[in-house]
Amino acid sequence: MCRILAVQADEPVDPVPWIEAFAERCRASREYQGDGWGVAWRERDAWLRHRSVRPIWDDLPDVLPGSRLFVVHARSAFRNEGVAVENNMPFLEQDLAFAFNGELRGVRLAAPGDTGAARLLHLFTRFRASAAGDGLAALARLDGVIASRTDYVRALNLVISDGRSIWVNAHHSEDPDYFTMHHAWVDLGHGAVARAVTSERLSLPGVEPRWEAIPNHTTQILGEVATC
Repeated sequence: MCRILAVQADEPVDPVPWIEAFAERCRASREYQGDGWGVAWRERDAWLRHRSVRPIWDDLPDVLPGSRLFVVHARSAFRNEGVAVENNMPFLEQDLAFAFNGELRGVRLAAPGDTGAARLLHLFTRFRASAAGDGLAALARLDGVIASRTDYVRALNLVISDGRSIWVNAHHSEDPDYFTMHHAWVDLGHGAVARAVTSERLSLPGVEPRWEAIPNHTTQILGEVATC
């Protein structure tokens, strides 16, 4: 199953050290995470993105612009199917960047999309529109609908951002060592903080974030930033 990292900061930070630390954890993962990867970062009021079908540890960027918000995803394709750059997350839709980690078995719910993740994104955007833009309410509804119309939710971990906030859904039914999501507040100095959520507890150069487990079966929001 895939791996996710998202960071939101009070001031622009360099994404590259975060991605390098994330890539090392992906390479060391007990499940293969080399079916491509992607990063989406916020620049002013728009998302920019890089995606690749190469393993993240073989395709590290030399430089990316500093950003106050970015989302990274490393893919482990289900049954090695659909390995193509267009299937790599983060997906971008409307104002959203979307990443999924998990496995759903026996979903009894029709939605358009070439992959399960694409169908989840379609449902989320639909639920968000009916909730007058409330992403947290839409995410909670999505989790409930999937749980009620799926034979078995092995895991349904979602990280979604509208360019201001990050919404997180943590849901797994087994293997907490692998599927538990974590978050940390990282001191950037002079009163600035980076808020991070990840499937991998990372060590950064000169910094050892104090990662805390996100409780299972919860949906939450990381705070807002004014501009990215």
